[in-house]
Amino acid sequence: MKSFLRIMAYGKPYGKYWPGYLLISVLGVLFGIANYALIAPLLTVLFQPDTLDAVPVYPEQGFSFARILDMFRYYLVRIKVDEGVMMALVYVAVCLITASLLSNLMQYASQRILVTVRTNLMKNLRDHLFHEITRKPLGFFHRCRKGDILSVVSNDVNEVQHSVASSFHIIFRDPLLVVGFLIVLFYMSPRLTLVALVTLPVSVLLIGRITRALRSGAQISQGLLGRLLSHFEEAVSGTRIIQAFDARTYVGDRFQQANEQHRKEVRKLYNRQELASPLSEFLGVAIAACILFYGGWLQLNGELGMDWPVFIVYIGFYWRVLEPSKSITKAYASIRKGMVSAERIFNILDAPEVIEEDPAALPLVAFTEGIEYRNVSFKYNEEGPYVLKDINLKIPKGKVIALAGPSGAGKTTLADLLPRFYDVEQGEILLDGVNIKQYKKKDLVSRMGIVTQEAILFNDTVANNITFGLKDVPHAEIEQAAKVANAHDFIMELENGYDTGIGDRGERLSGGQRQRLAIARAVLRNPSILILDEATSALDMESEKMVQEALARLMKDRTTVVIAHRLSTIRNADEIVVLNRGRIVERGTHSRLMATGGMYCHLINNNYESGNVEQEIPE
Repeated sequence: MKSFLRIMAYGKPYGKYWPGYLLISVLGVLFGIANYALIAPLLTVLFQPDTLDAVPVYPEQGFSFARILDMFRYYLVRIKVDEGVMMALVYVAVCLITASLLSNLMQYASQRILVTVRTNLMKNLRDHLFHEITRKPLGFFHRCRKGDILSVVSNDVNEVQHSVASSFHIIFRDPLLVVGFLIVLFYMSPRLTLVALVTLPVSVLLIGRITRALRSGAQISQGLLGRLLSHFEEAVSGTRIIQAFDARTYVGDRFQQANEQHRKEVRKLYNRQELASPLSEFLGVAIAACILFYGGWLQLNGELGMDWPVFIVYIGFYWRVLEPSKSITKAYASIRKGMVSAERIFNILDAPEVIEEDPAALPLVAFTEGIEYRNVSFKYNEEGPYVLKDINLKIPKGKVIALAGPSGAGKTTLADLLPRFYDVEQGEILLDGVNIKQYKKKDLVSRMGIVTQEAILFNDTVANNITFGLKDVPHAEIEQAAKVANAHDFIMELENGYDTGIGDRGERLSGGQRQRLAIARAVLRNPSILILDEATSALDMESEKMVQEALARLMKDRTTVVIAHRLSTIRNADEIVVLNRGRIVERGTHSRLMATGGMYCHLINNNYESGNVEQEIPE
């Protein structure tokens, strides 16, 4: 129930919808009741016209269900007496058609209101989900499988739309129909109606068991669907490796196992779901048969209190109660199933924010002194080992600091702590002598430019990728940033220049071109601090030369943290910091570290010839 109310909250504000909706729904119920109530006089005109010979007295003033029926009967008899049976039949038929038209018009009008609520609800839910996902720290995406996240934002949101939002008209309109027709049934025959209501708890118990099974089945199937999407994502992103290693059979077998398991669970789920409707149909017919039998017995004993046309209308009213009751039962089963998807959505929305901003955070107006890591230790989770231990490092403004070391030494983690992709567990990171946690995160990140090994580009134009996150940037500034990044010339050779679409993840560009666009994006922001995470390690020599020239321009007069394989990238750094197993083991200039013969010297001499500017330092 809590999840359902949370989903409903996304449809707010309801104030401008519900008054009109309730008024239209009540009118629809009244016209629907009139629609069925007119069947009795129609049958009377057809099969018992002699009972309409005596003109009744004009009904007394007032408003009630009985007076409405008396008014209709009064005019029906007058027409029959004055103009004949055929005109009475026409009168009843016209009233029947009018009531049916008005009832359906009210239903359509109410549906239009609910469609507005439903579409607003889904839009608000998707907006909130996207907003929260883009706010999550990196650690969240390390803990969650990408397939599970994609399953939530696609399948689970659609499931909520189809099973929950689409049931609104049943939830809000059909109970009004049930109540309205039950009132009429009690008015017509309290004894028969009580017999019908006594049997309802049996239906409720049986349907309840089905819906509980639906909920558990939905939880399993939705989890398996996340695994399937993970397999699809891996197949798309890793297609080159799959084909290179001829592993299609292997990955195909893994997918088929997961797909078969999902098929079995979904089959069980749908079988249970489809059982709800025929079961409620059978129970309705069984109860109707009991009422017919009981009503017939009362009639034979002269205790029914109504003639046969009215009794037939009573049965019609009872069927009109069963129809929305069955819809409510199906909607309830569907909602229970949809609540599983809602809870998966809320698991993402409610995931705790590891990176919290101090409500009294300070604006970062300028970067004037430098950066300091003071006694910093960090691990990704409480149970895991420390990735960084007792890091003490000062980076003066305008200096270039290079990070080197074997794979897993903690180089990237050390750089990721600076823009607060993660927060330190122990110690602190200071910027101009102030703990970075005390700055507004937006201001902190705006002072930094990050260029990674894989240039992350988006399926948009060249210009929009360069200005990514910025608005109303003059074209001249975009061009200037591209020129600094050695990208202007190849951009102008594209079919539409800066307005050329680059495809998904920039697939229409070469690796060097993608990297230069990423550098242009950093140049345009004019950052005070640069983080270069192996920005040239994946490039060929020609592309690397172009990128190195662009990086040299970008790094000029900026504080830079460099993580690199290539010796040419870091040999001219003001200081090289060597990490091993999360600790700083060496630091100094290239020549000094080579002279000491320590780990840095070993990393170079163990694998490559000394003095080759293109040699690589092993991770």
